[in-house]
Amino acid sequence: MAPPLLLLKDVRLTFGGQPLLDGAEISVSAGERLGLVGRNGSGKSTLLKIAAGAVEADDGSRFVQPGATIRYLPQEPDLSGFATLRAYVDAGLAPGDDPYRGAYLLEALGLSGDFPTDKLSGGEARRAALARSLAPEPDILLLDEPTNHLDLPAIEWLEAELKSSRSALVLISHDRRFLQNLTRTTLWLDRGRTRRLDQGFAAFEAWRDELLAQEERDRHKLDRKIEMEKDWLRYGVTARRKRNQGRMRALETLRETRRNARRAQGSVQLTVTEAESSGALVIEAKRVSKAFGDRPIVSDFSVRIARGDRVGLVGANGAGKTTLLNLLTGALPPDEGTVRIGANVAIATIDQRRASLAPDTTLRDALTGGRGDTVEAGGQTKHVVSYMKDFLFAPEQAGSPVRALSGGERGRLLLARALAQPANLLVLDEPTNDLDLETLDLLQEMIADYPGTILLVSHDRDFLDRTVGSVIVAEGDGRWVEYAGGYGDMVAQRGRGIDPRASAEPSAPRERAPAAAPASAPARKKLSFKDQHALETLPARIAALEAEIARLEARLADPALYASDPAAFASASEALSQAQHERAAAEDRWLELEMLREELAAG
Repeated sequence: MAPPLLLLKDVRLTFGGQPLLDGAEISVSAGERLGLVGRNGSGKSTLLKIAAGAVEADDGSRFVQPGATIRYLPQEPDLSGFATLRAYVDAGLAPGDDPYRGAYLLEALGLSGDFPTDKLSGGEARRAALARSLAPEPDILLLDEPTNHLDLPAIEWLEAELKSSRSALVLISHDRRFLQNLTRTTLWLDRGRTRRLDQGFAAFEAWRDELLAQEERDRHKLDRKIEMEKDWLRYGVTARRKRNQGRMRALETLRETRRNARRAQGSVQLTVTEAESSGALVIEAKRVSKAFGDRPIVSDFSVRIARGDRVGLVGANGAGKTTLLNLLTGALPPDEGTVRIGANVAIATIDQRRASLAPDTTLRDALTGGRGDTVEAGGQTKHVVSYMKDFLFAPEQAGSPVRALSGGERGRLLLARALAQPANLLVLDEPTNDLDLETLDLLQEMIADYPGTILLVSHDRDFLDRTVGSVIVAEGDGRWVEYAGGYGDMVAQRGRGIDPRASAEPSAPRERAPAAAPASAPARKKLSFKDQHALETLPARIAALEAEIARLEARLADPALYASDPAAFASASEALSQAQHERAAAEDRWLELEMLREELAAG
């Protein structure tokens, strides 16, 4: 096995008297693809900061191979001190890095390099930080929730970019499909310690469940042994006590082990408060249209949603998903057409912007509406503290203001409040934001068991596939089309995923116009920035690969190599095959671009 580029051993860190990390370890080798997973609050982001050198642990060691480069994407990047996005991204480059790569990444992420950093939204700042992390192509990329604030086209673009990267990756993400597609090793941070699975995330959940089941069996055996020892102590022969002090000490050791055993964190308890059943027809929209100025958001759209349907709305950022949701629920009047809401429809909503949570409101008041200390949930009356525990809030948080909560805690609070409202139509606008994988599982089960109707907006492909029966997709120019099945079924029917240019919202041009202008032209008149850059740099890349191939062939021609070092022979053979494959791909790409350049010049 290759020596690690980055190694953390026996890392310990305590917050507020409680151990957050208690012997955690990370080992990252060249080219490794590692997913770091765990519950919200388990310390994943803190461990990644220690790996990046941004936080110092109380104890433990951190080793980085001399000369190895590391880039870290934090959840809350700081762009202060830089006038424009281009200046911010270029400042992350080192001598010898490709000076054009930052501009390409900003364009691909829908940002303009000339845009001032002091006018950015949180999502734009995150995308700029992502471009800065990727631009140098470092030896190790540490990415904390890289898909946050990205729409489906951007997520799929980022997947392709990371797949083609030679950097080793350590990813924190709650996007299952993203983790499945990119990871080959999984590191589970649980109760302060890490456990390593040398397989990708696709195998993680079955492995985790088996570990937890074995842990429960071991705990049950320990409890039984303690009871047996207590029984012996109570009824054993008095005359034998002096000869069995060792057995009594063993009992105390067993008790100490049982007291110190840290159980896995509890699960969220999702209970839905059901309203009276709605009529068979929940929503009927006929030839609905909506425009802002001269920009069509929805054009001549019709749909019929019946009781029990689960409908997903998908599209690029700015496509108008929230606008369509507001039209269908009656929150926004259409310019043309009609929307009819069925009989006895009671709506509960989770807002993607968390805007319905006043920052100074306490958790108690947010759940009770400021009326008493009880919550009606699932047909039962619960004390607010008991209801909070169902969503993994500590009793002492009852008086805490909403502004003190993390993103994941706000998401759980909105779930708790929405599910306590009597409703038969749940409107979920990005409900998966900041939720950990276990909570997503429970939300998925709740949706499956929910007897009412659900409208869901999400960029989480796996969650859509697991929950909805049809998806309504933005096709561009205000056109929306419904497809049967989940996201994967829609892609199979359309033959492609979401179009990144199918954007209609008036807020979109601020950040998209500079990058989107060339693609929106009716016909290409010149090569794109990315293609022109590739055409210019590919010859040097091909020459470098040819030199590497010649070096490897000369090494393999040595008849003594295999006899003296079979592992080195195998490694060189594999490297030669990879270099030959890359050279062929580079030559094909250069020829394709050169032919395109000639066609455009002739046209």
